[in-house]
Amino acid sequence: MTPDEVLAVAQVFALPLRREFRGVTVREGLLIEGPSGWGEFAPFADHSDVHAGRWLAAAMEQAFGSWPQPLRERVPVNAIIPSTDAQTTRALLEEALQQGCTTIKTKVGAPDFDADIERVAIIRGALDDAGVQGAIRIDTNQRWTLTQAVERVAVLDAIAGGLEYVEQPVADLTDLQELRRRIDVRVAVDEGIRLSNDPGRAVAALREVADVAVFKAIPLGGLMPALELAAQCALPVVVSGSLDSSVGLASGLWLAACLPELSLACGLGTGALLAHDVVPAPQTVTDGALRVTRTVPLQFDPAGLVDDDMRERWRARLLRAWQHAGIAGQGAR
Repeated sequence: MTPDEVLAVAQVFALPLRREFRGVTVREGLLIEGPSGWGEFAPFADHSDVHAGRWLAAAMEQAFGSWPQPLRERVPVNAIIPSTDAQTTRALLEEALQQGCTTIKTKVGAPDFDADIERVAIIRGALDDAGVQGAIRIDTNQRWTLTQAVERVAVLDAIAGGLEYVEQPVADLTDLQELRRRIDVRVAVDEGIRLSNDPGRAVAALREVADVAVFKAIPLGGLMPALELAAQCALPVVVSGSLDSSVGLASGLWLAACLPELSLACGLGTGALLAHDVVPAPQTVTDGALRVTRTVPLQFDPAGLVDDDMRERWRARLLRAWQHAGIAGQGAR
């Protein structure tokens, strides 16, 4: 296929979030229709064209490729608590517990560490009040220095009654290796894999720096490349999402459903952060899990946010990403 042929079967989507999440208030991108279904191309604004090429390859795989049969029909998911105030934290926790989620992931690493302490304490208290041990994960998105990580992980681990793991506490992998030697909490790597220019090499080096690998199917180029990487990975894999619409979420669900082992809850519940989705009634978490399914979009612009400038911006983004997607001249896969 050519880029123009892909653009002819693509629709721009724009979905407001319920509240700001890591600086994002509207999730936007392209949905691409093909014989295999719909694919989602929605790299974040700060992603390079090289990385956006992997997102495009994943969207093309969804729309024109084929996926293996899943090994399970449902996958367990964690709830996600953004870096937010106490009142919102309590409301999100109530919703999560009603949905059966007992693994809670929260974002930390904002300048106000006291707020992180309060949030983790609220989570621990809510789990205790519900009569469940549960599991608490923290994700700093590389915001701490090595010294900060050593000190702060210890504090939050004590408050949580034992953290399940800390995700990407520092950016530098040498620092991550040193941190792992100095704390008693398992370390997970996310950005070190999906933002690498060579994910295969990054995965091969994980054993020395991490205890858990976080895989996001779309930023890794699609389901099949992610499955190949998972087969090479000697660590437990947590499948996470990329703040996807229900269309893009299918890639992560299928990846989790196709892994031979799935010992840890997946980070695929981010649909709860969207105020609107590409379907009027998106799937919700039930008994702490999501069904493995694909979605046909019925709405692309529920809040009336798409304009000509947005369409042109995504057309240009696809054309730039096409040069790095490894699909030019290959036709539909």
